[in-house]
Amino acid sequence: MRDDTRLLDELAEAAREAGEAILEIVRRGFEVESKHDRSPVTEADRAAELIIIAALARAAPGVPLIAEEEVSAGRIPAHDDIYFLVDPLDGTKEFVRGGDDYTVNIGLIEKGSPRLGVIFAPATGRLHGGCVGSGAWLDEGGGRREIRTRPRGEELTAVASKSHLNQATVDYLQHAASTCSFVAVGSSLKFCIVAEGQADIYPRASPTSEWDTAAGHAVLLAAGGLVDGPDGTPLRYGKRAFLNRAFVATSGWRPPALERFLEPFSGGGDLPEGV
Repeated sequence: MRDDTRLLDELAEAAREAGEAILEIVRRGFEVESKHDRSPVTEADRAAELIIIAALARAAPGVPLIAEEEVSAGRIPAHDDIYFLVDPLDGTKEFVRGGDDYTVNIGLIEKGSPRLGVIFAPATGRLHGGCVGSGAWLDEGGGRREIRTRPRGEELTAVASKSHLNQATVDYLQHAASTCSFVAVGSSLKFCIVAEGQADIYPRASPTSEWDTAAGHAVLLAAGGLVDGPDGTPLRYGKRAFLNRAFVATSGWRPPALERFLEPFSGGGDLPEGV
């Protein structure tokens, strides 16, 4: 594989190209379909994914790629310790509603942990990137600038999901932060808000797919943050069905474990069925 700096640049270009395809579909209009799990999918999801698949085949030939729509279609490549996780359009619900907080996400996993990743927001043109150990950056069209998480202060700001804020999340935040202000946003941009030093904590007390989190996790780690699984240990990848049961992302401080606040989990991810 090529060096990380070169690879990160190529991932960024792939994300931008996929984002342009999404915007072109927005301009001409699109229909919304439902997948087997009733989540929405559009032509934009599929077009963006095909562009990314082709770009990564050129950038890192031989490295397996696990992508949301490919998995949905039953196409899961054999993979070992190094592979890409791709969500070509994260925040489809916001995208369908006409919002601008949807993203293109590409992350590289190595030995169960994110190594590098990019997140592109087509509607705003904001591109985040990061390589663990080398730092994170934001490009808003005028060149890249370094981003870092902020130190924990007396008053915390939490990032909350627009679509998945449940009672377990509220209860956990009351325990972890007593009182805090909220920023509500869709998609993987929640990781970016913490990485930019605009918030302190982002808990998710419901399941997500690993391709939902890989790129944002990489950017946040590169910016100085942490992402823990429900038991309080670092969130790992390569779990059953590519599912995360839950997680807590912070600006770098170790939060209380989320596990005891969670509702019963029906299976997948890091737990067997029926648990």
